[in-house]
Amino acid sequence: MFKMKKWYGGVLIASFFTLFMLLVLRYGFMKNPIGESYQNITVPVNGSNPLEWINSAFSPVIQNPESATQVISADNLVSSLFSNSNFTSEELRALQTWNQLNHLLDYTKGLPNAAEAIKEAVSVWNGLVSSIEKKRKREANDGLNEIRKEKQCPHFLNNMNSVELNNTSYKLRVPCGLTQGSSVTVIGIPNGLLGNFRIDFTGESLPGEPDPPVILHYNVRLHGDKVTEDPVIVQNTWTVAHDWGEEERCPSPTPEKITKVDELEQCNRIVGKNLNQFSIPKASKRFSATDEQSKNRTYFPFKQGYPFVATLRVGSEGVQMTVDGKHITSFAFRETLEPWLVSEMRISGDLKLVSVLASGLPTSEDSEHIIDLESLKSRPLPVQSPLDLLIGVFSTANNFKRRMAVRRTWMQYEAVRSTKTAVRFFVGLHKNQIVNEELWKEAETYGDIQLMPFVDYYSLITWKTLAICIYGTEVVSAKFVMKTDDDAFVRVDEVLASLNRINVTTGLLYGLINSDSHPHRDTNSKWYISSEEWPEASYPPWAHGPGYVVSHDIARTVYPKYREGHLKMFKLEDVTMGIWISQMKKEGAAIRYENEDRVNNVGCKDGYVVAHYQGPREMLCLWQKLQQGKGAQCCGDRRR
Repeated sequence: MFKMKKWYGGVLIASFFTLFMLLVLRYGFMKNPIGESYQNITVPVNGSNPLEWINSAFSPVIQNPESATQVISADNLVSSLFSNSNFTSEELRALQTWNQLNHLLDYTKGLPNAAEAIKEAVSVWNGLVSSIEKKRKREANDGLNEIRKEKQCPHFLNNMNSVELNNTSYKLRVPCGLTQGSSVTVIGIPNGLLGNFRIDFTGESLPGEPDPPVILHYNVRLHGDKVTEDPVIVQNTWTVAHDWGEEERCPSPTPEKITKVDELEQCNRIVGKNLNQFSIPKASKRFSATDEQSKNRTYFPFKQGYPFVATLRVGSEGVQMTVDGKHITSFAFRETLEPWLVSEMRISGDLKLVSVLASGLPTSEDSEHIIDLESLKSRPLPVQSPLDLLIGVFSTANNFKRRMAVRRTWMQYEAVRSTKTAVRFFVGLHKNQIVNEELWKEAETYGDIQLMPFVDYYSLITWKTLAICIYGTEVVSAKFVMKTDDDAFVRVDEVLASLNRINVTTGLLYGLINSDSHPHRDTNSKWYISSEEWPEASYPPWAHGPGYVVSHDIARTVYPKYREGHLKMFKLEDVTMGIWISQMKKEGAAIRYENEDRVNNVGCKDGYVVAHYQGPREMLCLWQKLQQGKGAQCCGDRRR
């Protein structure tokens, strides 16, 4: 554990000198555009290490210009990633589309960080293969897996050790990342000279990079900074490649531009406002004494010398912070900086920590204790098995609970159990070896996972669409191919009934069709598309991603176009399928767009065919209502 040097320690300061030092400190922060250090340390503005001030040694980071410009041959990458070891037939079930995707490096244009994702996959894949081989040797020698329990992903982590928490910096290792529903609760008291503190969610350092990416930087500045003299919360991200991103401040200097993340404001509008305008209990005491005396109390969630309970919760679009039960800020995930990448939480500054608790962490179930294990396994499918429907499910490696919820609910439809319909999860690699080992074990146990040869960034999900088309036409032979997500509940019986009712077997796109959509040109939008990515003013018709179906001929056409280098890649995967189909139409294919209003893009509506954004509990509730004969009724607060 690292300790900060107390630059003010041992110095006796008169009251007037204390005021003078505060002014000097503030001026020092104003001169530092990053403003991240709570110590009087000179750091370079560009390319500086955001966590350097935590370390006991402050040696400058020296980049190697040769290694920075070194180009790794695409052939070397491909040969390393696709040179499979001696896998058994059962193990190869998880790799049935792996080798067909060996041309992905030819399809990096238009997909952010695509080449990097394959490069990173080489390292983590080699680590996983090495782990698999070691496990085989242990089993061959009848050895015990002595480190198995230590490597399991825990459901929660906590620390209430006052001795350990009293240091000026604290780290909590998060072994298997975060996922939607995960939360970290911090109980503390701002103290010291300034009371400033920060919370950082960091990822794993990449090979050749000295510092980890900062996926969320939450900086509380009780005495303001270069922009304001008032208390402020600053949120940001940091990577070696892009340095600091654009700051998000609360209170916002432009309140009219405040947007919402998971339906919650980026900054609660009461922060920094006069308390007399709001019904906030005086007992919260989140205001300065001078302001109280002048009856001009302004609200700020943190105050020097007063305890707080702050929770950072992961949503579907970003991270929300609540303090003492009140929503304060929301921060949208940024490209390639996603919650599953979090490997550590760091807390530093003038803060007396009382407790840290991380809960709702992704964890896999122990198959040895699952009573209904056999009913959850998928049966092996011979090559070119005829199917009525293949359902490909997008999932992320550490979404263990979501996959189990799908297995226990709509994968129990008779059509799926009888193998007329098959369901497969399409999952990219994780940067964390522990997660990859758990994922491999899960794939071996249930036989329903297809591993992808790239690190699973959200911007690369179009590659999964390609893989689903390959599986549905090259591995098996499905009349229809469906794409959905692991937080979507699919009424398989109703999908099949609708396809039979439509009675079209070629040129079909079935789902919630959008025939009048346009690229988002706002650079602040999560869905921003530049004119270089898509120059046209509108998109061709496409179906929303939570659940759409294409006929066999459309899926079959995708793979040869991919092999021939004629397949356009676009980071919005559902729009991409619409683009592919539009191109087929231009080439003479007869296309039928069949709209289905019962596919719910956001949430759930009674009578649904597909309900989106359903957590594991909602999944089980929906399934229970169907089994009880109550029909397609929604559950809880996931209604639309």
